[in-house]
Amino acid sequence: MTGTAAHRQSKIGLALAAVIVTAWLAIHITGIFLWRWTPGLVPVALVMVLVQTWLSTGLFIIAHDSMHGALAPGQPRLNAVVGALCLSLYACLSYATLLPQHHRHHQHAGRAGDPDFHGGDPSLLGWFGQFFRTYYSHGQIVRITAVALIYTLVLGAPLGNIVVFWAVPALGAVLQLFVFGTWLPHREREEPFLDDHRAHSAKIPQFLSLLTCFHFGGYHHEHHLSPGTPWWGLPTRRREMRDRATVSGSRTT
Repeated sequence: MTGTAAHRQSKIGLALAAVIVTAWLAIHITGIFLWRWTPGLVPVALVMVLVQTWLSTGLFIIAHDSMHGALAPGQPRLNAVVGALCLSLYACLSYATLLPQHHRHHQHAGRAGDPDFHGGDPSLLGWFGQFFRTYYSHGQIVRITAVALIYTLVLGAPLGNIVVFWAVPALGAVLQLFVFGTWLPHREREEPFLDDHRAHSAKIPQFLSLLTCFHFGGYHHEHHLSPGTPWWGLPTRRREMRDRATVSGSRTT
């Protein structure tokens, strides 16, 4: 990658990350500290929770790009800082712990040694149980509890608001990330895997790919082929790969 391309990727990636983090913080602060429940505001709260679930998925995806150096190419310290911040906001996850686990996933995708793969039970619930046990630790629960206690005892936030506007979106994002970013792309089905990456890309419209998992469902195979491509660049990467394949095929005929 040229310096100009890396600079452009960093500018776009950091700008999009800033938008996602700012929007997440706006809903988080409003919902937890300023929200006052009335019957008429229940539909508004539901929309806020759904948007916050999607934004929470976005926080994880930003951290994921950071793990691959795709957020800010050539700036490992910046990648680590932003990735750690996003995982902390999302659910008090440890960037240092998840980083080697995710790279093992890429090294051993869909086979023994892959921390994202099922432990012998490929069903949705069985695989999700394995996924949850892999990525959620007692330390994380302690950190979440500590933050919740500060919110309630020190800052006066209602416990119900913390559950609705932080816990529920975080858990919804876990399910979203698992179903669209792990289970559907890596499960075995009648259609064989294209290569040793053992990853499928969902055949869905681009806007739906963005809504489900920031393109990590609709373009998962492309991600494994090009892990240095950020989430927002995966549709373009697919087009580039197809164009190269077309040119290569025309040259051999």
